[in-house]
Amino acid sequence: MLHVDLDQFIAAVEVLRRPELAGKPVIVGGRGDPNERAVVSTASYEAREFGVGSGMPLRIAARKAPDAVILAVDHEAYGEASDQVMATLRAQPGATVQVLGWDEAFVGVTTDDPEAYARDVQRAVLEQTRLHCSVGIGDTLVRAKVATGFGKPQGVFRLTRENWLEVMGDRPTIALWGVGSKVSKRLAAHGIRTVAELAAAPHDVLIAEFGPRMGPWYAELGRGDGASVVDDTPWVARGHSRETTYQQDLADPPQVEAALRVLADAVLTDVSAEGRPVVAITLKVRYAPFITKTFSRRVPSTSDRDEVLTRFLGLAADRIEPGRPVRLLGLRAEMAMPEDARDGHTPTRGGW
Repeated sequence: MLHVDLDQFIAAVEVLRRPELAGKPVIVGGRGDPNERAVVSTASYEAREFGVGSGMPLRIAARKAPDAVILAVDHEAYGEASDQVMATLRAQPGATVQVLGWDEAFVGVTTDDPEAYARDVQRAVLEQTRLHCSVGIGDTLVRAKVATGFGKPQGVFRLTRENWLEVMGDRPTIALWGVGSKVSKRLAAHGIRTVAELAAAPHDVLIAEFGPRMGPWYAELGRGDGASVVDDTPWVARGHSRETTYQQDLADPPQVEAALRVLADAVLTDVSAEGRPVVAITLKVRYAPFITKTFSRRVPSTSDRDEVLTRFLGLAADRIEPGRPVRLLGLRAEMAMPEDARDGHTPTRGGW
């Protein structure tokens, strides 16, 4: 299986639209104004050389790369470019495609020469879309995904059971797909700092720390094991969310409620188009200067718009601290999944 990842996708799409930007540091985020409260969506390789990265506040990015061109986010343009890429992948001989996002997908194929097939994929994507991609080859989805990082930019790399620990064993656990800074710190507290140490970690230690489901899963991740089938089943959203960073802090309760109502209206419009009841809600609040908290609550299954709005406002009333300036608000509604009704499963809680 292959993991296809477009190189600096958003920045690359912007350069195609503005060829004069080729070779220049390009930053995309918010409305393109470094003075607004927004973060970097992506940065070109040239901008990354200045230390600019995704998620960084635009104002800091502008200071790090003062000569960079800063552009507004254009979701429609990126969606169109992504559709062209995915159509190209689906057109490859024998390909089964599992889309992961705008800029990446797994491709399952039977071939005696995966490297040659990967190069063919790269050429096809470049010819059809003028975008470059990197390709990871693996015998599991995890290994293919991790392999891509070694191929960037515009390269091909293979990771299998045979060379997994040779390549990954001495690397920190945070290098794994699915391990963030918090998990890596929890692992380090048990003396588990490298991928090899995680692969060999006693299950009882991991289960005690992460539970009976996630503990063994982290051990599996350390070995690079896991799913080895590309699933092209159409993706179904578990929930919809909206969030807004406010250019001026919200200080008064009426301001906060008005903002929540705007967000809820947008979320519930998205939910109503799905035709599935809401089963859980989440509130995200970021206080000034930059303290973020999230709160989730299960709710009785309902498709009543007013009831869900009431639940959102009730959660906010319970959790938002009066008098603290609010920098960002976000709401998420999680819906029942089609298989939940069929199999009698309880939906799992979603996240931002």
